[in-house]
Amino acid sequence: ILNSWKGEAKNLPTYPGPNKMRDCYCTVNLDREEVFRTKIVEKSLCPFYGEDFYCEIPRSFRHLSFYIFDRDVFRRDSIIGKVAIQKEDLPKYHNRDTWFLLQHVDADSEVQGKVHLELRLSEVITDTGVVCHKLATRILECQGLPIVNGQCDPYATVTLAGPYRSEAKKTKVKKKTNNPQFDEVFYFEVGRPSRRSVSRWLFFRVDLWNASNLKFGDEFLGELRVPLNVLRQSSSYEAWYFLQPRDNGSKSLKPGDLGSLRLNVVYTEDHVFSSDYYSPLRDLLLRSADVEPVSASAAHVLGEVCREKQEAAVPLVRFFLHYGRVVPFISAIANAEVQRTQDPNTIFRGNSLTSKCIDETMKLAGMHYLHVTLKPTIEEICQSHKSCEIDPVKLKDGENLENNMENLRQYVDRIFTVITKSGVSCPTVMCDIFFSLREAAAKRFQDDLDVRYTAVSSFIFLRFFAPAILSPNLFQLTPHHTDPQTSRTLTLISKTIQTLGSLSKSKSASFKESYMAAFYEFFNEQKYADAVKNFLDLISSSGRRDPKSIEQPILLKEGFMIKRAQGRKRFGMKNFKKRWFRLTNHEFTYQKSKGDQPLCSIPIENILAVEGLEEESFKMKNMFQVIQPERALYIQANNCVEAKAWIDVLTKVSQCNKKRLTVYHPSAYLNGHWLCCRASSDTAPGCSPCTGGLPANIQLDIDGDRETERIYSLFNSYMSKLEKMQEACGSRSVYDGPEQEEYSTFIIDDPQETYKTLKQVIAGVAALEQEHAQYKRDKFKKTKYGSQEHPIGDKSFQSYIRQQSETSTHSI
Repeated sequence: ILNSWKGEAKNLPTYPGPNKMRDCYCTVNLDREEVFRTKIVEKSLCPFYGEDFYCEIPRSFRHLSFYIFDRDVFRRDSIIGKVAIQKEDLPKYHNRDTWFLLQHVDADSEVQGKVHLELRLSEVITDTGVVCHKLATRILECQGLPIVNGQCDPYATVTLAGPYRSEAKKTKVKKKTNNPQFDEVFYFEVGRPSRRSVSRWLFFRVDLWNASNLKFGDEFLGELRVPLNVLRQSSSYEAWYFLQPRDNGSKSLKPGDLGSLRLNVVYTEDHVFSSDYYSPLRDLLLRSADVEPVSASAAHVLGEVCREKQEAAVPLVRFFLHYGRVVPFISAIANAEVQRTQDPNTIFRGNSLTSKCIDETMKLAGMHYLHVTLKPTIEEICQSHKSCEIDPVKLKDGENLENNMENLRQYVDRIFTVITKSGVSCPTVMCDIFFSLREAAAKRFQDDLDVRYTAVSSFIFLRFFAPAILSPNLFQLTPHHTDPQTSRTLTLISKTIQTLGSLSKSKSASFKESYMAAFYEFFNEQKYADAVKNFLDLISSSGRRDPKSIEQPILLKEGFMIKRAQGRKRFGMKNFKKRWFRLTNHEFTYQKSKGDQPLCSIPIENILAVEGLEEESFKMKNMFQVIQPERALYIQANNCVEAKAWIDVLTKVSQCNKKRLTVYHPSAYLNGHWLCCRASSDTAPGCSPCTGGLPANIQLDIDGDRETERIYSLFNSYMSKLEKMQEACGSRSVYDGPEQEEYSTFIIDDPQETYKTLKQVIAGVAALEQEHAQYKRDKFKKTKYGSQEHPIGDKSFQSYIRQQSETSTHSI
């Protein structure tokens, strides 16, 4: 896993023109393959990027490279320089801000890929009776060659070279592949390699090229050199080789005055065992939500010892999501944090473990919800390019301030509306977490009536919607970085939405810029605050097991539909009638007309399932059923869109009911049997599985063992801190005075319980460490240098061999 932060570049060379400034961007490359690109920073020789990039690396690589490009007025990109970090050197810079000097980019040194070859020496008797030695060179295949300018048409040249000879041959060109299968054999006449004079100087070279139709010739992809003395012990030799720069990189270039780049790189590589290896540590982590106090739990301890809370939050959230325990765990740590908070205005404002865990949960579980809510409007803003600049100083010639303010107001209104109307689509896991935040905050600060709202809005607006509007490409709402004008528009929208969601009492004063304070006057109406509160009420209430505990019912949807009589009267007619339906978070009702007294009321807790109804039942389209304990209510909506909207919102509001069904009948019960399965009993269990809820409630593809291994790796890397925390527990248990400064950073509410957990964690980590050590020893014995997995030239494997040799010597 790679997580890199591209901070900034400085002292880039000036542009050779009157302006001297450059428009630069930075790319992240695995060898020569670009995997990420930053925005363009215009007119600067010290561009600041500040962009995070996170990815799971799908293949092996040799270098992690960062290239700085300059885009000129003709939109042509030229490379200024690069930073290339060898894979085996990445641990040196792990999670540290580091300035790297930019290096020159030499085409002959930009190589990647590996070659599989075979050499065979044989004696041949010629027609004249002379014994001749022939070298058969077989180029089998290459893997992982770079794609140059969108294409790769590789071929190889094979050369036998020495002081007095250079004989070259060439393979066929393989079109449109970076994994070519050559399987071609070339023959060379040579002397016997056992003779030192021959074996010392003769070598065999393979050069890889990309066939190009351009006039400046074919592109060099890399080379390898094999001395013929590899055949001194045997007449045949076969191995994989990494391609190397031309001349093995002997022409080293000095950095020169290209400037430098500041990076923070986090690279992790884990080997995951089968599930049974992780049982002790996994069980210890899963008990975290139930430990009293939660600060003594294994999961909380991880947050205490990690250098950054984010480092612990990512695997913890994924682990608890996989095992269905994320809500109890976050509720426990959130409640503990609220109890430690003294001022309601600072609730959840820091970068605590709670905040980072909720951020990560929203990022994982809420991405679909975010896309459904924001993407259509964001795309329209990007395509329309309306001017929305409201800073008088930044207005361009010909722009009108009033028109720009109106454009911006319309955009803010639209985004505000789609957000505040999206409550029913908010994923259940987020709603359950918001419910626990609201409850904990309201209980802790009973005199502050707004804290139940601000506790939730600080996440859903400040940490979820506002960042997504500000940088839509980071949330996959747009495929690329937005242009400077659109980026400015989104910045202004994000600021306004963030302030609207905060429910602060003096909103205009919260803006430093006077033009923003003036613009915000458009939104000082009570209806905006009411809409925010209704939205926050909804997303923090669907986690409640008793929906009626909210003081005021929240209207979710209403409208005319046609319903079939439910058969509550034994001899009544089961006909169809048009009724006004009304859904709140308390109940689902219908009446003759809007405003009339309800003819029927179904409590939300009595809704066991909401599913579509097959057309064959009543020969009517757009029908669905609301299934209750004793009967089903059959309803026909006006159209398919309305039917889906009603099914979605009814499913959402009833999703936490404890007695929800897992199976149902997709057709009606008519004439003494179910039309779908022909069962005669009207109480027969359903014959089809219920649908799994809304699309917003996504199923995450998470490997629990992998996340447990990541947590183990973190514990193992911070073992010294775990031991220090043990000392702190002992110190507090026996000495109730001022504690040592080195212990003051740990949250330890119960020293004895925390010490017990730490002892179990350290024992579990030690057991896994032994398993890893044994696995490495076994792998070391089986691994062959020159295999496809570890080609000749693999520096990381050479380093690994040295480590194993040192370990073995030390053990002996």
